[in-house]
Amino acid sequence: MELRWIEYALEVYRQGSFTRAAAQLSVAQPSLSQQVAKLERELSVVLFHRGHAAVTPTEAGRRFIEYATEMMRLRDDLAREMRERGLGMEKELVIGAPAITGGHVLPPALHAFTSQFGDVRVRFVEEATEALEEMAASGLTDLTLLSLPLRDERLTVHKVLTEALYLAVPSNKDYTERKGCGASLSEYAHIPFIMLKQGYGFRETVLAMCAEAGFQPQMAYETSSIETAQELVAHGLGVTIVPAMVRRVDSPKLLYLALDTQPTRTLVFAYRKHCYLSLAATTFLKVFEETQLTREQAT
Repeated sequence: MELRWIEYALEVYRQGSFTRAAAQLSVAQPSLSQQVAKLERELSVVLFHRGHAAVTPTEAGRRFIEYATEMMRLRDDLAREMRERGLGMEKELVIGAPAITGGHVLPPALHAFTSQFGDVRVRFVEEATEALEEMAASGLTDLTLLSLPLRDERLTVHKVLTEALYLAVPSNKDYTERKGCGASLSEYAHIPFIMLKQGYGFRETVLAMCAEAGFQPQMAYETSSIETAQELVAHGLGVTIVPAMVRRVDSPKLLYLALDTQPTRTLVFAYRKHCYLSLAATTFLKVFEETQLTREQAT
């Protein structure tokens, strides 16, 4: 069984078509079909249903794809680790993060890392949470900043920080900031909520908080930015939940109410389980921990 046969079969699976797979691989379609047929004969199974509309894996084909994907991952990890052992740190580090959270958390560590390792190009990818999880699990990013819980079981995590969550309300409305044990979220069930759009993990966090408080929030507006959400709150259009790091503490238009349940969120760097983590990635994690400790000591 030749390695290129496996690569060809995986590409056919990814494309759902021999024609598209052949174009992607820059080989002639008849040649691709012949190579996959050779693989099937050697394995004594049919890997694909060859329909007019699409090519789909058989039951044996699905199992083959699982093993083959793992084989290719191990091959790539082996090559990557051996290159680093022979040539030193790779020259690119890809970090994924939600735009607002990444903007608050990453800059000090990025500055420290690039100051020490200027020959490593850091590429920053900003997407919604669901897209970032998939990119991390597919190996398209080396490290991805996300908040727990994660949905994808292919990921493992390195804890970054835990921070408090607050209810942001407009200061010109009749809301009373609670002292001591904090406000009860259920008291605001009748107030419209400003929510992040589908695909953002923090939206699920807020929905879970509301469910725990016994209500489903009335969604006045949905946005892709927590900054926009706060601006809408400042203009009296509803309330929202915000992490501590993004509070506009100097804004005269906003109040941030501590909640009696003392909710928090935990940020992590996520990456694929059982995969080789590059020297650049492990070094960045160390630099991040050092800069985070310095920031905590300064506050």
